[in-house]
Amino acid sequence: MGKHVSLVASDSFKLGAYRADPSGAVKGGIVVIQEIFGVNHHIRAVCDRLAGMGYATVAPALFDRQHPNFECGYSPDEIANARKFVANPDWGAMMRDVQAAIDEAKKSGPAAIMGFCMGGTLAFLAAAKLNGLSAAIGYYGGQIAKNADEKPKVPTQLHFGEKDASIPMSDVELIKSKRGGDCEIYVYPDAQHGFHCDERGSYNEAAAKLAWQRSTAFLEKHLKK
Repeated sequence: MGKHVSLVASDSFKLGAYRADPSGAVKGGIVVIQEIFGVNHHIRAVCDRLAGMGYATVAPALFDRQHPNFECGYSPDEIANARKFVANPDWGAMMRDVQAAIDEAKKSGPAAIMGFCMGGTLAFLAAAKLNGLSAAIGYYGGQIAKNADEKPKVPTQLHFGEKDASIPMSDVELIKSKRGGDCEIYVYPDAQHGFHCDERGSYNEAAAKLAWQRSTAFLEKHLKK
């Protein structure tokens, strides 16, 4: 369904992206932001799934500045290797690349952003700092708590797993205390980090299904032409 395209950021850097387009009428555009595993099979599958629902979907390759075309799976060695990309992340550069993807997505109508893990944090930051969005959805973004004083400019929905070893419930409570008035925040019992990804051992079918229902209803509500 999808194809590989190029985007150009504001500093003229050219990055790759995966794009999936609907076969019929287009409801709007969605930027899908990767985990630390690159624009891999799972992220492309999310794009294809959203395209099947009528959204033109763009997933920018946010590690292209460091390692063009990087993608990997979820073995312990692959996870350890992927972590090097976020040991000292250049958030500013990634935000420029995300903005380039938003600019592309909004050509198809009102635009939203949906991110997972690292991408969940970037979706939250994009909602607060970038332009052109109508909605934002973040799944288990580990750095949201550190940035919880940022106020989203658009409707924002956040999803967390209660048993996430890398995001303690104290972080989620902090986010709720600071952003509960302007964000929808959901916590899924027994769900771990990465619960949405059906290619990982932490996949939780019940949590993934409910979070996806909430996400797609949120998109339907806020991406209206």
